[in-house]
Amino acid sequence: MRDFQYFEPVSISEAVFLLANKEKAKVIAGGTDLIPQLQSKAIRPEYVVNIGRIPLCYIKSDDTEGVKIGALTTIRAVEKSVELQERYGILCEAACQMASISVRNIATIGGNLCNASPGADMAPPLIGLSATARIVGPGGERIVPLEHFFSGSNTTVLKADELLVEIQAPPLAPHSGAVFLKFGKLGAVEVAIVSVAVVITLESTAGVCREAKVVLGSAAPTPMRALRAEKILEGKRIDDKVIEEAAQAASMEARPRTGLRGPAQYKRDMVKVFTRRAVRAALELAKRR
Repeated sequence: MRDFQYFEPVSISEAVFLLANKEKAKVIAGGTDLIPQLQSKAIRPEYVVNIGRIPLCYIKSDDTEGVKIGALTTIRAVEKSVELQERYGILCEAACQMASISVRNIATIGGNLCNASPGADMAPPLIGLSATARIVGPGGERIVPLEHFFSGSNTTVLKADELLVEIQAPPLAPHSGAVFLKFGKLGAVEVAIVSVAVVITLESTAGVCREAKVVLGSAAPTPMRALRAEKILEGKRIDDKVIEEAAQAASMEARPRTGLRGPAQYKRDMVKVFTRRAVRAALELAKRR
């Protein structure tokens, strides 16, 4: 592993100062993504800034403001959070399907997002919840919708001197159902072949669909919303025909690449299958709420 200078700031301002004054710096939190990259020399930073001592490990939620999750909150903490299970169960569903328990005990939600893998498990459900990223840099603070946070495979809109400090999501509307499904050959221990998050809000428990979010993972260079599928669902009383049309649209919108986890057409087929399943499951949840 190449030598580098190592820093442990204890505040957001100190971390931002270091990032602004140290070129070729990398931020480390849990390290489950960065350490293997350092060991393989895939990256060669001159400075490593460990933000683990900054108090950014928390989950706060209420019915008015929604939820705020500190960037250093572990995936295991998300999985086991009673607050999230009651209000945002989709996040717990995604967390429990990510890697192994030993990894989830270390990996952070901020790290999962900032690594920007096309198959990042936490991205689709958070985008489905209309989450935003709170980012701090030398010029102050900015809020970025999470669906615009990813600029490409393994890249984000974060500048070199900026830090993701918090993820925020508004309250779920009444009569809403939210579901995350992941498909991988080895289950949770593998990066998803495809994943789908669906959030549906009905006009009433038996009414038409007022709003729909269909978000795909591992189906394009970045997590993506299937906008045509959403339009098919919205404004309609959802039945099997509408579900099939939406699933087909999501499959056509997907832009997967042929790779180690299968050919592109196979991934499109799985997008269709899992979108169909996720819409049905989210609809049933919405009818009960």
